[in-house]
Amino acid sequence: MNPMTPLLYLNGEFIPEDQARVSVMDRGFLFGDGVYEVIPAYAGLPFRLREHLDRLNNSLAAIRMTPPLDHEQWSQILHRLLQQRGSEDQQIYLQITRGAYGKRLHAIPEQVQPTLMAMASPINRRDPELVARGMSVITLEDIRWQRCDIKAITLLANILAQSQAREEGADEAILVRDGLANEGTASNLFMVKEGLVITPPKSTHLLPGITRDLVLELAMEDGIPYAEASISADELESADEIWITSSTKEVMPVTRLNGKPVANGLPGPMWERMDALYAACKERLRLRTQASDNCYE
Repeated sequence: MNPMTPLLYLNGEFIPEDQARVSVMDRGFLFGDGVYEVIPAYAGLPFRLREHLDRLNNSLAAIRMTPPLDHEQWSQILHRLLQQRGSEDQQIYLQITRGAYGKRLHAIPEQVQPTLMAMASPINRRDPELVARGMSVITLEDIRWQRCDIKAITLLANILAQSQAREEGADEAILVRDGLANEGTASNLFMVKEGLVITPPKSTHLLPGITRDLVLELAMEDGIPYAEASISADELESADEIWITSSTKEVMPVTRLNGKPVANGLPGPMWERMDALYAACKERLRLRTQASDNCYE
């Protein structure tokens, strides 16, 4: 198949991207009424697929939608998309909106067919230079709504915060609510203090990250002390290390916070340890040697 004209999945069909059409009456277009997932895939295999699809279903339940497909149906669709590029590392974008209704209506229609879309593309690899020097972040007041645990397509507040970070010469913004640092605009937050790895507990104020959970599992398996506990913005200023995590960023070190160095301003030893554990987890998936462990799909 010509890699220049990849197919995407839209409402039961695999069609070229340039032929995909969605109604202007789609509630995702009109209201941002929908949810999404981003799933990395290595050597043609989705990474932690079950966990991503479980989170998708949790997001759907939160916006009062019934899952339109089960895990096996999604798995078949996504594997077909991934096959277009063979064993190349990829990322899957999957989106479900409530669908198109006959008129613009704030109330949720009783009967409406959801719009389902999924597409695969080459994964955005981490910049080795950025990994080596670490990321720069700033803290900003969290102006988002109260249900940040839903992976909703309504990301304008996140986009504005990330834009402000870029304008101030930073790579990412850590969002602070009531004095607590919860997460980044597109990442989860970790802090290391006196050998303890800390991440904020799950709540409606942050997204339950798949990579976040995997980092905690890897820490437990390797005997790294960790805790799920609130992190104040003041505590973050005195951290020994700061990390951010996501499915595409993986585990990234933060070496500057609000223009000041984090500790000595270099990626820390605990991050190096965790980054190596994460890389080994990905490699086991590529080699398909331990299909039953927590790194598999």
